[in-house]
Amino acid sequence: MIVTEGLELPSLTVTFTRTDLVRYAGASTDFNPIHHSDHAAAALGLPDVIAHGMLTMGTALRVVTDWCGDPARVLTYYVRFTKPVAVPDDGIGAAVTFTGVVTAVVEGVATVSIDAVCADVKVLGSATAEVRVD
Repeated sequence: MIVTEGLELPSLTVTFTRTDLVRYAGASTDFNPIHHSDHAAAALGLPDVIAHGMLTMGTALRVVTDWCGDPARVLTYYVRFTKPVAVPDDGIGAAVTFTGVVTAVVEGVATVSIDAVCADVKVLGSATAEVRVD
């Protein structure tokens, strides 16, 4: 695989629904009510029920693993959460678009900067992955 600085990875758009949040809660055992209860979310001043941060984070890495073809190539991954992904109970959910760009290639390792945007708002900050590309 020939990888150069500035290479844009194929984007990925994923829609999270309330059903997805319930499934993720079961798989992760994170049953915090802010991920399924309008009442609990409102009590904390949240705009709506919010997606699990780790669900958003894990999904963001798919832009890298889909591109490189092998999750074992990922050497490091770092994310800072900046805004929650509000998931309305409207049967449609919340679409998040993930993009990535190679910002450096050193000794067979590419650094990829990842963006995650929901409703024109960046929901992750400083998201980067290092990927073995040789």
